[in-house]
Formats: sequence, structure tokens, C-alpha cells
Amino acid sequence: MPLKYALVHEWLTPKATGGSELVVREILNHVAADLYALIDFESVNPDSYLYKRQIGTTILQHFPASRNGIQKYLPLLPLAIEQLDLRQYDVILSSSHAVAKGVLTTPEQLHICYCHSPMRYAWDLTFDYLRESNLGNGIPGWMARYLLHRLRQWDVVSANRVDYFIANSQHTARRIWRCYRREATVIYPPVDIDNFHFSAEKEDFYLIVSRLVSYKQVSLIVKAFNQLQKPLVVIGTGSEMKNIEKISKSNITILGWQPDDVVKKYMSAAKAFVYAACEDFGIALVEAQACGTPVIAYGKGGASETVRDIRSSPPGTGTGVLFKEQTEAALVEAVKEFEVYKGKFDFEYLKKHATKFSSQVFAQQYLEFVSLCEEKKVVPGS
Repeated sequence: MPLKYALVHEWLTPKATGGSELVVREILNHVAADLYALIDFESVNPDSYLYKRQIGTTILQHFPASRNGIQKYLPLLPLAIEQLDLRQYDVILSSSHAVAKGVLTTPEQLHICYCHSPMRYAWDLTFDYLRESNLGNGIPGWMARYLLHRLRQWDVVSANRVDYFIANSQHTARRIWRCYRREATVIYPPVDIDNFHFSAEKEDFYLIVSRLVSYKQVSLIVKAFNQLQKPLVVIGTGSEMKNIEKISKSNITILGWQPDDVVKKYMSAAKAFVYAACEDFGIALVEAQACGTPVIAYGKGGASETVRDIRSSPPGTGTGVLFKEQTEAALVEAVKEFEVYKGKFDFEYLKKHATKFSSQVFAQQYLEFVSLCEEKKVVPGS
């Protein structure tokens, strides 16, 4: 008798189009699983691959303004995810960056979690969350701190409901060990390499494509390029938009949100793709390399695994320049170093390097891992 699969993700909305959603899509391409999420507004979106699909949701689906983001209901997310009744399934596959891994399971079920990140609100971004919420140090501030404290407790407890963890990078695997004391197997997320146009002809501008939020450090990039007086194109939108527009000088072009075809055009033509955030993986860095575009990135997190610094790589195998400190001065120096080495990049090698993170590689490794886990654990129907 074939096994029954359920796939659990946090939220499915037209605005949620990041790496975790790409993982969900790729899993569904290969596994016949029923899909569940806290909220779903993609099954009614005619432009979505999930259009008209039956998707299980929680009570948060009916909360006011949940479509625009359920982070405002952060205290309720753990309780909501625990209300999903998945007892009919043999294997639970979760795609988790917040609470999806916290679904309740029975001893007879197998739970495999693809972890994009331990819950950032409760761990790495705690102080950013407190600062941006403007709650201060009064009673509201201390209530928020207590809430985050309880979220960390729940996050650790719910990690024990997972039989096997997959991490999207070595960086995330180390964070999973730090937060949960659990080992994780690294399988890099799928990047649709074939969907990006390769070009060896580059124009005289640098590019950043990102959500304009504080931890992405786009303002740092803008300030560095203000000093350099080199042309920079900024694509993206978010809460930092007004601030970035305010500090930008005439050499900075801010395009805001752009459709995929425009993004791909700029990514193929850019002299280099610039990134200053510490990402768990950083799909955009791989997408740029697939276009044959070198990367200048902060050398922490996933960037250290996907970008080969031309200064320390064998001739012809460098794919970018990494800088060690998240500062304007370090980025300015990295851009100057890039200008010295820019004629030594092999654009064809950049594209070849990106194929290591292709959708095909992900699918093969993920399905092999799931099969191995099923063999290790006796589940109904096996």
C-alpha cells in the first residue's frame, strides 16, 4: 500500500515568493502530497501554480488582513499550526522557517523537516524586531520580550517533533545545532538555473535586487556607492524604501518592484551583483552567477558556500569577491578589488558553478534522503 504524504508550509500568498516557496513547488513536482499551511491565498490566484488546488488551512485564514501578512499574529502561530490534524498521513514533510515544523505527529508517523532557518523572530532577529516595533522598554516592551522568550521555548520543544532535519546550507545546519542541538543534512535549495539568461556582455552598472528591509542592509550598499560614485541600480520594495530614496545620490537608480523579466534583464547585464546581508542561503546570488554575473557579497552565511572569491580561487574559477565586515568601508574596498580583477572572470565558469544548485540536483538529493529516512523508520504501509 503506497504511503500517504502531507506537506506543511507556513503561508501561501502572492507576496510570498522566496526560496522557501520554491522548495515547496519543487517538492510538489515530485511527491504526491496533500498541502497544508497557516493561510492560503494562492489557490484562488489564477497566476499561481496552486490555483484551484485543495489546501488545508487554520483559523488564521479568516483573521482580518491575514492576506497581507500574518506576522502581526505572531503569538498565535504556534497554537494555530498545532490545530492541523494530520493523523491520516504516513509521512509529514515540512518546509519551515517559522512554525511549520511544529505540527503534531504520532509515534507511527515519519516527520522530515526542510529547515530554511530556525525562527528568526525568536533568535537572530530578536533585537531588530524589538527596535522596529517601537515598543520601547515600558510594559509593552517587556511583554514583547516575554513573548519572544516563550516563542524560543516552544521552538525548541517543537524541534523534538521532527525525526530528520534537512538544512538549506551549512550555515543553517550550524544554527539548527545551536538552537535545537539537532544534526541536519545539508541539501541546497533549488535554483531555476535554466530560467535565467546568460550573457558575457556586461554594462557599466552594479545591481542589487532585494526586499528593502533593514536586515538586508541595502542602505549600507547605497551609502558605499555614494562614496564610490559608481552607478548602482536598486530593484525591490519594502519598509526601507523612503529612507533609501532619501539617502541616494544621483549615481543611484531606484526602480522599486519590477516583474521577473525586467529583473532577469538587469541581472544579465550588470557588471556585478552586490549583496550585504547575511543570508541562510541566498538564492539571488546563485541566480546572478547563472547569468554569468559576478557577485560582491558579505562573506558570511550562505554566500561563503555559493560564491568563490576570485582572490583565493584557482585561475578561472572565481565567481566573485567576498568582504569580511558588514560595513561601508569593507564594501567600498571590495568594489575596488573587484575593479582590479574584473577582467579575470570566466563568465562561462560562473554559469557552470551555478548548476551545482539546480532544481535537478535538489530533487535527486531530496528524494534520495526521504527514501533513506523511510527505510530507517518503520511507518504504516511500508
